[in-house]
Amino acid sequence: MTLPEVLLWRELRQRPEGFKFRRQHPAGPYVLDFYCEAARLAVEVDGEAHDRGDMPERDNERDEWLRVAGIRSLRVPAREVLQDVEAVMLAIIDQCHARPLHHPPSAGGPPPLQGGP
Repeated sequence: MTLPEVLLWRELRQRPEGFKFRRQHPAGPYVLDFYCEAARLAVEVDGEAHDRGDMPERDNERDEWLRVAGIRSLRVPAREVLQDVEAVMLAIIDQCHARPLHHPPSAGGPPPLQGGP
């Protein structure tokens, strides 16, 4: 992991406001920097390389694949993590609260549906 990813992971692994994050989470053909299943939110830390060559196009394709899969991508510039990790964390938590799409089953309730109809 890069330094910005290490700094962000140090915060995310504390389960801010109860949101659990995974790092290096597989999603189809991709590996997400960080993923919160409860909010279906992928957090990607983008360094300078993401502005070069075909990277913007590849990032757009990845974001579209995730969108179709029901996962929101939040791209965070690495420099922002280095400058103010607390502000980045607030933005991430705001996104989590805005996307409570996936809830665990309530105690004693029926099991979640598997597959589709």
